[in-house]
Amino acid sequence: MRGIRQQAGRIFVVLGFAVGSVLVGSPAHAAPAYTALGDSYSSGVGTRSYYDDGTTCKRSPYAYPVLDAARLGAALTFAACSGAKVSDVRRNQLGGLSASTHYVTVSVGGNDAGFAPVIIKCAQPWPTTCWGAIDNSQAFIRNTLPGLLDGLYSAIRNAAPHARVVVVGYPRLFNGEECNLAARISPGEQAELNATADLLATTIRARAAAHGFAFADARSAYTGHSVCDDAEWINGLSNPIGESYHPNRAGQVGYANLVESALRG
Repeated sequence: MRGIRQQAGRIFVVLGFAVGSVLVGSPAHAAPAYTALGDSYSSGVGTRSYYDDGTTCKRSPYAYPVLDAARLGAALTFAACSGAKVSDVRRNQLGGLSASTHYVTVSVGGNDAGFAPVIIKCAQPWPTTCWGAIDNSQAFIRNTLPGLLDGLYSAIRNAAPHARVVVVGYPRLFNGEECNLAARISPGEQAELNATADLLATTIRARAAAHGFAFADARSAYTGHSVCDDAEWINGLSNPIGESYHPNRAGQVGYANLVESALRG
């Protein structure tokens, strides 16, 4: 049922000036087509404002695909959906791709690796620890995720043979401080979670490069903007809980700057 809702709820965001060019211009002046694929980091979870599109995808007007579509003058097919795994993107989000698609972005893999449940386990009070969960996540990233990404990236290229494809990575979440009293994630656990984020980034980057796709590495852009930093781009433990450990509106602007540069090549 979730897949049906994702597919039925895919929305098309066409910027006002792009509509004008389509209406009054020749096909040569039509807005370039941009499809945004992926999970909650692309849909905009963490910004606390979402389109009422009849789905649970939590697509936000503050998400980087919307910001970048405006900057590029592109017509956006906003297919990204909170909670998506690689298989969800492949089954439910590729319908908007075609030979005329100009830009594609995709962020996915974190949910497959169980990153959110791992963080939740790490945040539980002592004596609960999350070392085993982290080890399992890292093993999945090394052994299983590459093949899943290869299948997805091949499907994207087949569906959009002429598109500029940018694979968007995940940031490190923590800076080693403990500032959220309700979420006890020790400095050691934070360091290992950041190491897992590094492993995820290098794995995704390698598979993207193998398919000729660009990679937007969020780790350097988010340096100094982790949970507990003075200028947070990542929410810490939040209410509602689903907003936690996702980019806030400033973080989505940071993503938009990074991704725009990669899309322009």
